[in-house]
Amino acid sequence: MSIADRLERLPFSGFHYRLLLLGGAGYCFDGLDGAILAFVMPALQHLWGLSMIQLGLLGSGAFFGYFIGALSAGLVADRWGRRSVMMWALACYCVGSLVSALCVSWHGFVLARVVAGLGTGAESAIIAPYLSEFVPRRYRGVFTGALAGFFSFGFVGASLLGYALVPGSANGWRWAVGLTACPVVMLLWWRRALPESPRWLEGVGRGEAAHSVLCDIEKRVGVVSPAYEPGAVTLERASVGGQFARLWGAGLRRVTAMSWVLWLSVTFSYYAFFSWLPTLLIARGFTITHSFGFSIAICVAQIPGYFSAGFCNEYFGRKATVVTYLAAAMLSAVAMALVSSSGGILAAGMLLSFFMNGAFAGLYAYTPEIFPTVLRATGMGSASAVGRTGAIAAPLLIGALYPRAGFAGVFGLTALILLAGALSILIFGPSTVNRSLEEIGDAY
Repeated sequence: MSIADRLERLPFSGFHYRLLLLGGAGYCFDGLDGAILAFVMPALQHLWGLSMIQLGLLGSGAFFGYFIGALSAGLVADRWGRRSVMMWALACYCVGSLVSALCVSWHGFVLARVVAGLGTGAESAIIAPYLSEFVPRRYRGVFTGALAGFFSFGFVGASLLGYALVPGSANGWRWAVGLTACPVVMLLWWRRALPESPRWLEGVGRGEAAHSVLCDIEKRVGVVSPAYEPGAVTLERASVGGQFARLWGAGLRRVTAMSWVLWLSVTFSYYAFFSWLPTLLIARGFTITHSFGFSIAICVAQIPGYFSAGFCNEYFGRKATVVTYLAAAMLSAVAMALVSSSGGILAAGMLLSFFMNGAFAGLYAYTPEIFPTVLRATGMGSASAVGRTGAIAAPLLIGALYPRAGFAGVFGLTALILLAGALSILIFGPSTVNRSLEEIGDAY
């Protein structure tokens, strides 16, 4: 019985719930880090007298780091292992966030955000491919969708921190940013006993280590372990440059291009909306307290968006889920551009939040599946990194676009970019319904 067959026969158990909690907590803190900036930007703009362009650069700082972190994490994880990358990424994020809270100039704040972005980029890129390799095909869509759903708790937590701390005092933003990093120390401690991926261990020729890890998992869930049989087929271990080049080989070129376009469109739209949400509402005439209150409601709408898409991943397929949620998000962005009443803006914003985050739940489940094990982290990391160029561009572009095109122009552009993402996966995306990771990888 192969390592893959043994993983596929495992029942969903407390072991998998623990993976879900520990991986999900990482995504929660990633979401918290990404979202808290939107709530401190109005305070920082006032504190340092920033222009809209400078504010956009401040918002983009973390995503420069995110790009480097996501890209390098995938390459390193496929060559040297998933677990250590995940641990170092969390430590980097923690340090960058704590330094951000102590900065006395906007230049230093941007640099600290780049460091924090290195950690969150690596963390976000590695969790889904790492943990999905432990989960049987019959649970994988729900598991990975639910894993991504923890992002929403981070956004809700950021909105509550922003609402409670930022308006109350001149240093409220420092407390809000600093508190995002403190619980990470405990998460690092909890994660210390997580095993390396057996699929990756077998793929790099460490079959006995993969067998040992899997025996321990089988013992925990009450499954009898078979005897170890050496000589399993191993995957070729390419150089770092070779890993990236193989993404653009004849077999994977189309899938790689599709994943890059998809991540770019969804990530740009996501951060164009959430990075500027309180600031745009204030510019529209809302008070800071009213703006933060609306932002909390819009962020709460993420939670059912993520988890509904997690179940749709399993019952309708990842591809169908992503296309449907992106199409609905596009219509919500059009509504956001057209409505003028406060109630209409709130309703359209909640719908856009619901469907755009549901699309992310499908995306985090779908992307690791479409790449073979030897390139899974590289494929996921490169797609996430390219997507973060959209996150880098979004705050800068929206900061320049809003004074000229207004609220309608911002959300009209968002709708067009979401349409491009939906068409890319609809036309070029392969189906992964009811297929093991090995079956999908063998197609290339």
